[in-house]
Amino acid sequence: MKSVIITGASSGIGYATAELFLNEGWRVGLIARRGELLEALADRYDTAVPLPADVTDAEAMEAAFDAFGHINVLFNNAGLFGPSATIDEVPLEDWAQVLSVNVGGMFIAARLAFARMRAQDPQGGRIINNGSLSAYVPRPNSVCYTTTKHAVTGLTKTLSLDGRPFGIACGQIDIGNAETALLQELKKTQPGTATMDVSNAAASVLHMANMPAGANVQFMTVMATTMPYIGRG
Repeated sequence: MKSVIITGASSGIGYATAELFLNEGWRVGLIARRGELLEALADRYDTAVPLPADVTDAEAMEAAFDAFGHINVLFNNAGLFGPSATIDEVPLEDWAQVLSVNVGGMFIAARLAFARMRAQDPQGGRIINNGSLSAYVPRPNSVCYTTTKHAVTGLTKTLSLDGRPFGIACGQIDIGNAETALLQELKKTQPGTATMDVSNAAASVLHMANMPAGANVQFMTVMATTMPYIGRG
C-alpha cells in the first residue's frame, strides 16, 4: 500500500486531498494542529493515521514522522495567507508567523521526509510542495504570502536537484483559487474573484503523486479557467 503524509490536513486543500487519497486506497498520515478534526476524518477510514502536530514544532513533527513509518510521498501543504495589507501596515509579529509556517514549517517537513526517503529500503520517494500562483504573480496586498511562496519555489528546485542521487523527486503545485475557507476571506477584499472546486486541486496532487519513479511533474499550475492570464516568465 502506498503511503503519503499530508500537512495542513484538517481543512481546505489538505483535507480534500487527504479524502481523495484515502478513497484511492492510500495510507494517509494526517498532520495539523487540530487533532479533533483529524480524528473525525480517521474515524471514517481504516488507513488514515491522525498525527496532531504544529508544523513549526520540529520535535512534534519528528515524532509524527517516526510514528507513521515508511513514506512514499509528502504533500507539503500547510500554510497561512497572513494580513492583507501593504508592507508598512503589516505587524512584524504577523510577518514572523507567516514566515515560520510557510517557510519554516515546509522546511521542517521536507527535511524529515527527505531523511526518511534517503534511508528507507527501497530508497526514494516524492515531495510535493504547495506553492501558489503567488509564487510568480503576486496578488495585491499579499507581501507576506507572496514572499514566502517565492521561497517555496527555491526549496522545490533545490530538493529536486539534491534528491536525484537518492531517488527523491520534488515537484510543486501552484493552485489558483480553489474554493476553501482561506479563499472566502480573500474574496471579501477582492469580490468577483474566479474560483474552482477544491477537488480539482486534490486530483492534480494525486496525479503528481502517481507518477512513476522515473518521471516527475516539476511544476504544475491548476487554476480557475476565467482567472486573468498568468505565466512564468
